[in-house]
Amino acid sequence: MKTVNKKKKSEKIRTEYDFSKAERGKFHRPLDKGYTVSINKKNGTTEVKQYVLTEGTILLAPDVAEYFPDSESVNEALRSLIQIMDKVPTKKYKQRKTPALQVAEGKRR
Repeated sequence: MKTVNKKKKSEKIRTEYDFSKAERGKFHRPLDKGYTVSINKKNGTTEVKQYVLTEGTILLAPDVAEYFPDSESVNEALRSLIQIMDKVPTKKYKQRKTPALQVAEGKRR
């Protein structure tokens, strides 16, 4: 079912705004790289703050995040996966033994 977005006359986009050449996400940077925020204050000074993710922070991809409403549900799912992994035996692959290379001795003169 489609939802209809009803805007008031004051909320409509003005005709002088042209978004035909707009590029979505043009200035988007991944959050895990950190970001800088500049705050322009009334007294004319600028305050610059650098933000980085704290150690241990994990970002989920958007397609994965839509399945988990909060961090507790992610932890619960991962704990279930860990229990399953502990019960399933790991396959031991046979490693091929490569034949030893023989070095031919040359005749010395």
